[in-house]
Amino acid sequence: MQITGCCHCGEVTYTAEVDETKVINCHCTDCQVMASAPFRTVVMSKPNGVTFTAAAPKEYIKTAQSGNKRAQGFCGNCGTSLYATSVGEGDKVYGLRMGAVEQREQLIPNAQIWCRSSPSWLKELNAIKGFETVPPNK
Repeated sequence: MQITGCCHCGEVTYTAEVDETKVINCHCTDCQVMASAPFRTVVMSKPNGVTFTAAAPKEYIKTAQSGNKRAQGFCGNCGTSLYATSVGEGDKVYGLRMGAVEQREQLIPNAQIWCRSSPSWLKELNAIKGFETVPPNK
């Protein structure tokens, strides 16, 4: 599937070929901290399937507990998290951050990983009162 994406300020834009069957929610603690959220949703690109069409993203190299290094791409201006990919030579498969994907409504997660790190309250999310927009002032 062909998709497009951009950061919040629009400085970094991209096109990508993704595998729509590889959409996951990751609940690992690294994703929670880096997303400032209880989990992060990603779609996997095809190898070398991402083309940046405006400014180049900045990268931060994160070292996992395993010692594996991953480049974390983000906009240097607004800070929007865009992807993670391998470090060094070779084909690049990008885990594109769903919040920056324009077609995110069409990409439905089909797996969740690191669920043991998920906050316990997340299981009850549908039971919490919801509002279409901001709740009315009373």
